Amino acid sequence: MTTPKLTLVDTAATSATADGIVIGTVEGKGGLELAPGAQPVDDAYGGKLVETLRMLGATGKADEVFKMPTGGVLTAPMLIVVGLGRPGKDGTVSAEQARRASGAASRALSGVGRVLNTLAAVDLTAAAEGSALGAYLFTTYRSTNGNKPLGRVDLAVPSAKDSKAKATLKHATVVSQGVAIARDLVNTPPNDLYPGSFADRASELAREAGMDVEVLDEKAMRRGGYGGTLGVGGGSSRPPRLVRLHYKPADARARVALVGKGVTFDTGGISIKPAQDMENMTSDMAGGAAVVAAAVVAARLKLPIEVIATVPMVENMPSGTSYRPGDVLTIYGGTTVEVLNTDAEGRLILADALARACEDEPDYLIDAATLTGAQLVALGGRISAVMGEPTLRDRITAHAQQTGEGGWAMPLPDELRADLDSRVADLTNVTNRRWAGMLVAGVFLREFVAEDVPWAHLDVAGPAYNPLAPYGYTTKGGTGVPVRTLAATLTDIAENG
Repeated sequence: MTTPKLTLVDTAATSATADGIVIGTVEGKGGLELAPGAQPVDDAYGGKLVETLRMLGATGKADEVFKMPTGGVLTAPMLIVVGLGRPGKDGTVSAEQARRASGAASRALSGVGRVLNTLAAVDLTAAAEGSALGAYLFTTYRSTNGNKPLGRVDLAVPSAKDSKAKATLKHATVVSQGVAIARDLVNTPPNDLYPGSFADRASELAREAGMDVEVLDEKAMRRGGYGGTLGVGGGSSRPPRLVRLHYKPADARARVALVGKGVTFDTGGISIKPAQDMENMTSDMAGGAAVVAAAVVAARLKLPIEVIATVPMVENMPSGTSYRPGDVLTIYGGTTVEVLNTDAEGRLILADALARACEDEPDYLIDAATLTGAQLVALGGRISAVMGEPTLRDRITAHAQQTGEGGWAMPLPDELRADLDSRVADLTNVTNRRWAGMLVAGVFLREFVAEDVPWAHLDVAGPAYNPLAPYGYTTKGGTGVPVRTLAATLTDIAENG
């Protein structure tokens, strides 16, 4: 896990002890303008900073980064000018713009020891998270690691001793570290991250955070009746695991169950995927990674809620012992499922986990999964789909949007359930129809949730992994989505029930 040290400072940017000063710019109606927090730096330049930046070609567009020597105008030798994009209709810039700009600045500062970021004047949480997440690097498997990540970010605030600012920074730091945990897990290649090693890593993280841990191996799952997980994992030489992490503070105000899909690699099984882009299926455990990380965040923040995370972990491989199209699996609790497509495996292991999680009688149940390619078709690579009980669904969607992770509320039409009727079992795992694949998966999962449990399902198939160029605070590879959404939701429940 590589994130910079974050600190609060109330030193003037013009006289700060740092290797560089980060300021923001925006695309104003008349051209480039300075963002909040940059005025003292402009004063040091005699009010001519905007003119100078325009001459250099700066526009204030989002993700634009300019580095320039200060020539002694500031005590820091370098000025880093980062674009936030266009302000809103009211002339203000959003927290997400500050988060993204801080991330872009951090990405451009690998190898730098210490910088001061003035964008905390827009939003302290956003500047802290963006700085930390943009600086993230995963170099474990490189023979030559190159530059080290940005070492330290000082966040300029009116008073470094302010208790509210300190609490805000602590929260942002812990959440950012949780995102880095999820990114590290997703970015670890599948020859090193398989069900057994994933379970070991999750257990170690949980114990370090003071949580109780239970790990079921294939024998224990067979005794317990986890037919979905055993079926999917049966084709691999590396047997499945089911991990349960439990955080229970003495003053718990609510009990929240989290469930995450942990497919450490997905070939599609007998219904094998095309070779093109199959390497990205190393990310098919991103939902499980996010759930582990979110539970760790809750424990580290000492939130006054009980959190029970259940993560089934499998490798979906074709072999002589693989489950087949036409097989019938008995899910935990007794429901039978006819398998029509072995590449619709995530819902089968989630079915086991959801049914088990409901036995804990949670006040809320939330699952996260890279579940369907249909999510990408419907919403693209940056917006998660949120389904389930409307009140909880909309609550989570609001947090997804507020944190910048992106989320959109989607329906679960009752009429889709008939398409899952099976000729031999209680239901099938897919339909023969082409349409509404994302919603059908949600309808399938709903079958395994107790009627009295408020439940929401996050399909993060696209947002959890970025195979393209980095942007803002989002690096290439694992993104850590939806850790920040889950952390915000857990914090909300802790504060408001």
